[in-house]
Amino acid sequence: MSALAWDHTELGYAGPAPKRPHLVLVQGGARTTADAGGVRLTRRGRLALFLLVLAVVAVTSLTGLRGAGASEPLRAVTVAPGETLSQIAVAELPTLSMDQAIVAIQIANNLSTAQVSAGQQLVIPSS
Repeated sequence: MSALAWDHTELGYAGPAPKRPHLVLVQGGARTTADAGGVRLTRRGRLALFLLVLAVVAVTSLTGLRGAGASEPLRAVTVAPGETLSQIAVAELPTLSMDQAIVAIQIANNLSTAQVSAGQQLVIPSS
């Protein structure tokens, strides 16, 4: 027996080489859930479902817009000479840890680093 050829006589088979199994296409196949008695959704049903989803999305978006106007206005602070972002974060956002407060201020002001300069205006997000 070689690595590239299979000798069926070495395994005790007599006669012609056995055929390799192969896939056979069977007409009809497995039954779908609709054929087996499942729920069938008509065109009118799909339209009703679509309109229901659309109504839910509209209501939730309008509710979200109404709630967005109720938030408190953003505060702004001016960086004093020698003041660091960590000092401002601890003083302005005492409910957050220092790391969380620094990140919140960086995100609110689109800062890529923790470097601030004297006279710079920083927006303080609500905590």
